[in-house]
Amino acid sequence: MNRRPFLKKIGLAGSALLASPFFSLGEILPRANKLKFITASDGHWGQPNTDFESSHRNLINAIHKEENVDFVVFNGDLIHDEPRFMPEVRDVYETLNYPYLVTRGNHDRISENDWLGLWGKATNFFMPMKENYGILLCDSSNEKGEYRCANLEYVKSVLEHNQSLSQVFVFIHISQNDWTRNGVACNPLLDLLASYPNVKATFHGHDHDVDGIMTYKKKPFFWSGHFGGSWGNPFPSYRVVEVGEDGNAKTFLKRVSDGVILNFHPI
Repeated sequence: MNRRPFLKKIGLAGSALLASPFFSLGEILPRANKLKFITASDGHWGQPNTDFESSHRNLINAIHKEENVDFVVFNGDLIHDEPRFMPEVRDVYETLNYPYLVTRGNHDRISENDWLGLWGKATNFFMPMKENYGILLCDSSNEKGEYRCANLEYVKSVLEHNQSLSQVFVFIHISQNDWTRNGVACNPLLDLLASYPNVKATFHGHDHDVDGIMTYKKKPFFWSGHFGGSWGNPFPSYRVVEVGEDGNAKTFLKRVSDGVILNFHPI
């Protein structure tokens, strides 16, 4: 299958926004942040015929240029198929100056028990953050690398018990809709996410050639392209999310090489 064509079935409103002469960068950046995090996906540590060491080093250097980061999420496909690579990439992540979390992708082919033993957290995991935020990490694959819907019962239980939080951010490696070539149709999950007002946004990886936004019942779903692997967008990238003191959130896709903002979206 030819996976090179860049964008298909995906909206990228805002991708060229920063070229507009009608506003300045200061107008879109929050004046002060209550929360700031970064998400990046698809590093594929260990993939043959790729310079995976450089791609990881470049990303970490780019992240270290960011200020006041609360945490980083590596949103799946941490490694490329071989379980022996997982301790290696963990050692790389440990060089970060910021706390980090991880989700399991289809190329992260280790068992749930081994995942728990290595990372100290289950493949489905919820974490309160700061005063009034929540981070929900959802598994979307298994040891065989199959594409799967997230655990509906688990997600519902977490969201039901955390309705008092002002904002919840969800991370799922594989798109839970077939609006991308490599997504899976999981409409019950999308309906569930849409039913909770405090679910602020969902973030995906997996589709290396997608770096924009889609909406479902007014809920935003974001992609971050990729920073490793052998295919996809020609510019390795990562996504920054900032929540201002007024509760308004904004997200920026940035190029790893120089930090240039490639697209911007209010959330």
